Amino acid sequence: MDKKPSPRKGPHLCSLRCGLAVVMHLSNLAMITQRVSLSIAVIAMVNGTGQPAAANASADGPPADALQDLRAGSSVYEWSPETQSIIFSSISYGIILTLVPSGYLAGIFGAKQMLGAGLLISSLLTLFTPWAADLGVTLLVVVRTVQGMAQGMAWTGQFTIWAKWAPPLERSKLTSIAGSGAACGSFIILCVGGLISQALGWPFIFYIFGGIGCACCLLWFAVIYDDPVRHPCISVREKDHIVSSLAQQPAACRRSAPLKAMARCLPLWAIFTGFFSHFWLCSIIVTYLPTYIHSVLHVNIRESGVLSSLPFIAASTCTILGGQLADFLLSRNLLRLVTVRKLFSALGLLLPSLCAVALPFVASSYVTTIVLLILIPGTSNLCDAGFIVNSLDIAPRHASFLMGIARGFGLVAGIVSSTTTGFLISQDSVSGWRNVFFLSAGVNVFGLLFYLAFGQAEIQDWAKGRRLTRL
Repeated sequence: MDKKPSPRKGPHLCSLRCGLAVVMHLSNLAMITQRVSLSIAVIAMVNGTGQPAAANASADGPPADALQDLRAGSSVYEWSPETQSIIFSSISYGIILTLVPSGYLAGIFGAKQMLGAGLLISSLLTLFTPWAADLGVTLLVVVRTVQGMAQGMAWTGQFTIWAKWAPPLERSKLTSIAGSGAACGSFIILCVGGLISQALGWPFIFYIFGGIGCACCLLWFAVIYDDPVRHPCISVREKDHIVSSLAQQPAACRRSAPLKAMARCLPLWAIFTGFFSHFWLCSIIVTYLPTYIHSVLHVNIRESGVLSSLPFIAASTCTILGGQLADFLLSRNLLRLVTVRKLFSALGLLLPSLCAVALPFVASSYVTTIVLLILIPGTSNLCDAGFIVNSLDIAPRHASFLMGIARGFGLVAGIVSSTTTGFLISQDSVSGWRNVFFLSAGVNVFGLLFYLAFGQAEIQDWAKGRRLTRL
């Protein structure tokens, strides 16, 4: 990895590449609010006796009782908990369907059009959601599934853009700024979604955030370009800086994905294992945070929606700070790239594991428990400067394709961990929660050890254009 280029050769906060990161931040913010909107609006949409159980709650948003007091108006639909569970999970299945193919196709046809189309489709379907609900559950499930497919297109293709826009010493910073939009969006929708429902009615949750998504689409197509060389507004200085910093990166001369070589690549499996471990614990915290506080601390958090949003503030803050610190260590040549990736992976997997293991022993302390629950997603997001961005290091030409596969591992981990958690706590609450956190810590430690053993930061032979082989 050539570390001669310095970020000082190109502009920083006023640079076009930072502007791209901000636009991606806003786009990710819009998509996560659209994804979570139904989880908030359902409080006002369904009969009070039909609220979904915590075990059936989606990782997309908080369980219904977290915002029960913000319900506006009378019940509209008679959806059973099982029906609600199907509606909530449909968007996740849609995302899974497009994660891998969208990452691959973005590398072929260009990420700007594919990502922009995904954001636009998701935004339009968000605007259509109230009418879909009126027309029946089947249509609503179809709409949510297609919306998930559109968001899957938009999530994974982002790394195709960064492979051409992000200098090696700025990858952690730029990707963390863009990725933190998801945490910011979760915080915003959790804080204001219920208030919008109460003041204007639940359909306006979809209208407002769908409209914001459409506005972000206009910004996306105006600002985002696949390649800095073709951007009409980029300065010569910044373009030369980006091109020179990526000069040793192999050109995309062939489009086939070396699947056999990928399947045999241990550094790649280290990334996948890290994703699986990371999403295992994070999914549990996002899904069961209000339930844990209510059942273990016997505290009704309905009176404080801001409390449930605090972990997302910590997650967003740690994502940005972690990326800044990682690139600082690299730009000063204080640590090698592989050391930085493993360091932040270790912090992002080990620290939340320690917090999770400590939770059962401090259950009697409300303040300590809340602090630990906030620290878990916060420290977990330090992984964004570790294995999460590592695919850009080892295979920049295939980064989006590999990110799609990695996120697929993460979604599977979320489904399995949520199901396992529901089973364990249904047996016995006290011992069940203890087993949940111990198991999560074990999964994290396994993922960390595997990544420390096999993780690398050098471009792999199969990712170099001259060494590509076809299946």
